[in-house]
Amino acid sequence: MDFRRNIIHRLEEWKKDPYRKPLVIRGARQVGKTSAIKSFGSSFKAFAYLNLDKEADRKYFGPTFGAQETVSRICLDKHIALTDDTLLFIDEIQNSADAVALMRYFYEEMPGLYVIGAGSLLEVMMEEKKISFPVGRVQYLYMYPMTFEEFLEATGEKQALDLYRQVPVPAYAQETLSRLYKLYSCVGGMPEAVKRYVETGNIASVSDVYESLFTAYSDDVAKYARSPSEARVIRHIIDAAPGETGRRITFEKFGNTSLKSRDAGDALRTLEKAMLLYLRYPVTVWEPPFQCDLKRKPRLQFLDIGLLNYKLGITSTYLTDTPLGAVYRGIAAEQVTGQELLAADMSVLKKPLFWVRESSQSNAELDFLLIQDAAPIPVEVKSGKSGTLRSLHSFIERSGIRRAVRLYDGPIAREECVTAGGTKYELVNLPLFLAARCVDYYMEGF
Repeated sequence: MDFRRNIIHRLEEWKKDPYRKPLVIRGARQVGKTSAIKSFGSSFKAFAYLNLDKEADRKYFGPTFGAQETVSRICLDKHIALTDDTLLFIDEIQNSADAVALMRYFYEEMPGLYVIGAGSLLEVMMEEKKISFPVGRVQYLYMYPMTFEEFLEATGEKQALDLYRQVPVPAYAQETLSRLYKLYSCVGGMPEAVKRYVETGNIASVSDVYESLFTAYSDDVAKYARSPSEARVIRHIIDAAPGETGRRITFEKFGNTSLKSRDAGDALRTLEKAMLLYLRYPVTVWEPPFQCDLKRKPRLQFLDIGLLNYKLGITSTYLTDTPLGAVYRGIAAEQVTGQELLAADMSVLKKPLFWVRESSQSNAELDFLLIQDAAPIPVEVKSGKSGTLRSLHSFIERSGIRRAVRLYDGPIAREECVTAGGTKYELVNLPLFLAARCVDYYMEGF
């Protein structure tokens, strides 16, 4: 069962672009890169697939092999007739420095050939092997777990999907979409988990998938680590990270351990390169340029909400009447919101920002700060009343912004609000399921 992913549209645009370059797809293991590109490959007259985890496929790349010779050998062995509509897909490309280097020559010597490289541990392995993609000779796309939009399509909810894409979503559809979003937040966005749920209709059956994924990520540690001691630290971080998700973290004694700051920091940054988690550093200003303050404590975001639910043992909470915004003290809603916002732009790795004001008198922390045309869009994920948005009000009073977004367990609504300091602003209230669309609602009106 193959699901159509949103990245296919971007791949189709790339194919039509007369100025295209070889493309590199980045993403964590098991987010569906290989399946999506193979599906895209079926639209070509000829499609050559190489997996550089296999020695038999790595043999095609060597320091003395040019682009033309390499492609000719591949086509000969795989019985492919080279045409002007041929896609060469090099999977797990980080396993061959020669394959990475050759991307430049595909661009320079064979511009008519369509070439895609992909890998799950690109940044980790490239740093270890001291290799890099040729600057200016390749393009990049990023792939993440399935979004809510992709989940609706995968589960056959076509009517709900069509309504989700409307601005605004009709009032009669909002309750149904909220229910489906809670289901999505329960199952998560890992394609194998979604596939298992679609096939069985049983949420409990998804647990086996997530146990296998955690085992695979732990087994990958040997590829990340430079020593047995580093491997032990990384394994611990993988195990502890779900419990720290949504929190501002310190590296020293991370996850209630005796880990030193340097060891934990190195392990966390390694796992971030593998795209298993993200360290979101805050901004402290309210006007451009919005640059992260790396001296402040980051907030931890995990790869996928379904993996998080499984590791924390909270999956059954979704099967109760508990609103999504209240699951795991609101952290689940923030995680899935961050996940949706991260996946909204496949062109760059753009970790969602958040804003803080830290002083001896009082602190404020805004959940998300989106940037549109250099202007900030403050976003809070809250289930409470608008009067409880103290951090948002702090940002409003300092920034001059007079419109904000609240994602919550409720209907689409606009509200005129006043901060404690008397500043008037407009609050755009949106159901949690519209996290990926909140910029549209903020900018276009409804």
